[in-house]
Amino acid sequence: QERVEREFNLDIITTAPSVIYKVTKTNGEVFDIINPTNLPPMTEIDFMEEPVVKASIITPTDYVGAVMELCQERRGIYIDMEYIEETRAVITYDMPLNEIVYDFFDTLKSRTRGYASLDYEFKGYKTTKLVKLDILLNGDV
Repeated sequence: QERVEREFNLDIITTAPSVIYKVTKTNGEVFDIINPTNLPPMTEIDFMEEPVVKASIITPTDYVGAVMELCQERRGIYIDMEYIEETRAVITYDMPLNEIVYDFFDTLKSRTRGYASLDYEFKGYKTTKLVKLDILLNGDV
């Protein structure tokens, strides 16, 4: 970040990555939500959908357990596992995109000592149960 600011004379603002959720209200209106502050009251929401990806992870067989544990911690749904060689496997999960974009790749590399690779493709939106949590600080939201 410092290098980019220095070399290009730019002010950088870093934020956490986010995904777009689809919200269907009880009156049938459908719209996209990027920021949870724009979420209507829960009484007006019929259901919400989140983006889902098909994640394929190639890993040495020594780390299959660690990779599967990570995917399950991140709300992944197991699809398949295939051994492509005696020492390597491809593990496939359907996962919420939100769980991938934040720090999944860094954690995957950490748990596999840098040997795993990740490829994912967008599958679509899936109905999910999400809630908005407001935190009060000195009485202010």
